[in-house]
Amino acid sequence: MNTKTERIIGQYEGTEKGPLLICLGGMHGNEPAGVQALEILFKLLEIEPETNPNFTFKGRLLGLRGNVRAISKKMRYMKKDLNRQWTPENIARIKAMDYEGLEDEDLELKEMVAIIEQNVETCQPEKIVLLDLHTTTAHGGIFSIATDDPESVRIAIELHAPVVKGMLEGIRGTTLHYFNSDNFGRPTVGVSFESGQHDEPLSVNRAIAAIINCMRTVGCVRSEHVENRHDALLIEYSKNLPKVLELIMCHEIQPGDDFHMMPNYENFQKVKKGELLAHDRHGPIYARADGRILMPLYQQQGDDGFFLIRTVGR
Repeated sequence: MNTKTERIIGQYEGTEKGPLLICLGGMHGNEPAGVQALEILFKLLEIEPETNPNFTFKGRLLGLRGNVRAISKKMRYMKKDLNRQWTPENIARIKAMDYEGLEDEDLELKEMVAIIEQNVETCQPEKIVLLDLHTTTAHGGIFSIATDDPESVRIAIELHAPVVKGMLEGIRGTTLHYFNSDNFGRPTVGVSFESGQHDEPLSVNRAIAAIINCMRTVGCVRSEHVENRHDALLIEYSKNLPKVLELIMCHEIQPGDDFHMMPNYENFQKVKKGELLAHDRHGPIYARADGRILMPLYQQQGDDGFFLIRTVGR
């Protein structure tokens, strides 16, 4: 398998200078919606100038499949979570090694970093923006994850989904930890977008809407060329949800914990302090505080059992 050609979903170049917008789908191999959304989006961009002669695009859009090997197996990952490997130390280690000495997720990371760095070199963008597209095992709501960077929060808010702050404190080594100006030597910002449940057809539509909204927000396309239906789709789905939330805690699963989430929890469902949420080999696991549950784990692979969040300002 030629993973380089398989990894690049598409590349779209504008006639004017602008940002390099990198969109990642399938960072987890059992989350197909982001990949499908990007495949459709590049087809839409191909025909857009024909249907809209005034259409202009600034900068470059790069669409990548994340964990190609895991995507082919429909697994979250092969040996380790690819979205926990993005530390400067780990990337330096992998870049220094030959391909022959690496396996699975290390290979994925090396290939992805090489493509991204090559695009930065050839594009010389004024800024780099990452949109990392995900879905969840549970139903019940879309959301964005922003970094501390005000620009990340601005882009996330424009996606018309609840913005969850502080998520990066509960985990490490995600794309959002790595995509910052320090690591790229130019203005760089990242946002994650969770477009719904893994296998829900509308998760693809919402991911398409998020990419198009992001292109508008960062200046790749003009506002008048973005149809209102993309905003409406996202607004409708998150109309009863809080606008901004923050992390209370993350339940980390250790090897051998035998973690089992209580059934039927959905994203943003309210929980009370002391409520039974899950079991593991140590016994019952209760909610530490009043709040809302996010990303309850209903799949075999994964290191995070659930997140507890609360509305900001309450």
